[in-house]
This record gives sequence, C-alpha cells and structure tokens, in this order.
Amino acid sequence: MRKKNTELLSDVIKQVLRQQHLDKPLYEKRLIDAWPQVLGNNIVQYTSNLKISNRVLYVSLTSSVLRHDLFLSREQIKNSLNKQVGAEVIIDIIFK
Repeated sequence: MRKKNTELLSDVIKQVLRQQHLDKPLYEKRLIDAWPQVLGNNIVQYTSNLKISNRVLYVSLTSSVLRHDLFLSREQIKNSLNKQVGAEVIIDIIFK
C-alpha cells in the first residue's frame, strides 16, 4: 500500500537542489555539455571557452565566417540548447 504523502524521488532531488541553490549551476553545466550535441562536431572544433555569465552564453570562435553564420542563427541555437536542457538557462549568445 502507498502512503498518501509519498513523493517521487526525482521531485525530492529537484527540491533539494533548489533549496541549496545548486539547480542553476547544474543546468548551466548541462547546457555547456549539450553544445556538441546541438551543433555537431564540425562546428565544435572551431569553438572554445564556453562560459555562462548572467544568463548569457559566451563562445570563442576561431573562424570569422562561422561566427557570422552562428550569429545569424543564434536564436535557434539558444532555443535548441534550452530545450535540450529542459529549462530556460540562457537568454542570449555572444560569439567572440
């Protein structure tokens, strides 16, 4: 028999992470880890130094042509990354 006050373990873990203010760094780490999955290996080889600060993802690029192409599609990239993580972690992307 189940008790009425039972909770899913995943809900309890999320609650503890939120209380300890660890959910934001966890989501940021997941988003950076999702970068190769969302953009693919061909683009990843030209990127480095991914960093999130104030909900903005900063990405260093070695190709100016690629920088321009990614700049034009940054809204789609942002949405794909947030969707991959399952939360709105970033609100903008800056390519350097």
